[in-house]
Amino acid sequence: MTHAFRALALLLMSAGLAAGQATKTITYDTKVETLTVQAIESKSRTLTLKRPDGTFLTTVAPAGMGRFDEVKVGDTVTARYYENLVVRVKPVGEKAIDTAAASTVTSDGAHPGGTAAVQRAITATVTALDRKASTITVVGPNDWKYSSRVEDKKALEKVKVGDRLDMIWTDALLISLDSAKK
Repeated sequence: MTHAFRALALLLMSAGLAAGQATKTITYDTKVETLTVQAIESKSRTLTLKRPDGTFLTTVAPAGMGRFDEVKVGDTVTARYYENLVVRVKPVGEKAIDTAAASTVTSDGAHPGGTAAVQRAITATVTALDRKASTITVVGPNDWKYSSRVEDKKALEKVKVGDRLDMIWTDALLISLDSAKK
């Protein structure tokens, strides 16, 4: 639910949504990380990758990652991570949502790597506001509860206890591989 928490904070910091827009799209900065393949366990499709700071990351390549057998120790992996969020003030009486689309993995077949994406949609209800402390509390699916400080006091003034918010976020990860020069 960490994305939902960020979504809530960004929603309430955005005066545009609170000022009357029904829907707000928030696109986060793309994160790019370049890692070097240190070890490969072919049977389990496990890769040990080294970050530029010297720390290691172990990950399992999904079955949809094309041409895994071509990955070699010393290859460079570039990972690009994207997030997109759409937040909507839900009309009274509209049914709550709580869905998660299965992660999809695609590959172009020509290169090792691929793209994975997942989408999650929830409805959260504003349960408490403290205008003096500039905080809000919401409750979402499975009774998770989250409180956050809101920087934009004008936006906070536009929200009331009982308001429901739809939050739909999409995460995508694009992995590409550059073979090590031999």
